[in-house]
Amino acid sequence: MKRCRVCNGPKVIELRQHNAAFCQEHFIRFCHDQVARTIKKFSMFEATDRVLVAVSGGKDSLALWEILVELGYDTEGLVIGLGIGEYSDESTRLATAFADERSLNLRTVNLAETHGFTIPGAAAQTTRVPCSACGLSKRHIFDEQARTGGFDVVVTGHNLDDEAAVLFGNVARWNREYLARQMPVLAAANGFPRKAKPLVRLGEREMAAYCVLRDIDYIVEECPMAAGNKHLQYKELLNAMEVQSPGSKQQFYFGFLERAAPLFTAELEADGQPIHHCGVCGSPTSGAVCAFCRLKDRVAIQ
Repeated sequence: MKRCRVCNGPKVIELRQHNAAFCQEHFIRFCHDQVARTIKKFSMFEATDRVLVAVSGGKDSLALWEILVELGYDTEGLVIGLGIGEYSDESTRLATAFADERSLNLRTVNLAETHGFTIPGAAAQTTRVPCSACGLSKRHIFDEQARTGGFDVVVTGHNLDDEAAVLFGNVARWNREYLARQMPVLAAANGFPRKAKPLVRLGEREMAAYCVLRDIDYIVEECPMAAGNKHLQYKELLNAMEVQSPGSKQQFYFGFLERAAPLFTAELEADGQPIHHCGVCGSPTSGAVCAFCRLKDRVAIQ
């Protein structure tokens, strides 16, 4: 049985994709090193930048926030109440408890109170699938909070499993615009803040183990509105491939970044549309009114 590759002590986890095992101390250090390496590799942000961490109460975003704090970054959290019943209530409770226990600043935005609708309401009243309305709403609020709060970058807890699944779907449909935005960091431009995903070298299993070892309480259940989401199906396919060929997800994702992503990025920049200010909220948009305000107008609670 393998022992920790650093100190030869008893292992707590084995990572087949790295052909390595770690004790608790060196696994925690491994996770920190992977995040630090990612931030440096992709020039995500600097030590002096103010970092807004989008947290959901899930393992990835809470673990990321703790890692960034321990790496010495100036952070605040942001949790959004999406109105998805007990799931949203529990997500907000866990994010709040995490911040309180560590004396960290957490911004809270309630979608219904601030914008007059919920994600279930949006799904019921429009032709948008719930995850589409949810993603659109979260992106708008991330951008808004970053601008008004003076943050240099918004970071999210998307991990390797997430990004490989998204890439798989985008390649399957050859969605060129989305492929151009597949990079783990998007530069600030046209009024949009910089976005970064520092967990792309770590998968869900590592993040779950990190939370257990660091005693981070997180919501385990998947969002009830994600049932049937193709993203989850793609994850299952990639997980089956990973069992047979450890490291295949990492090779797939980082191979794309190294060999193909620049081609799609250059194409998107060449075809870029002029950006205006939304006539309702002032956010940057390619149209007269941004997609979020159009959604809000259709589904606002009466």
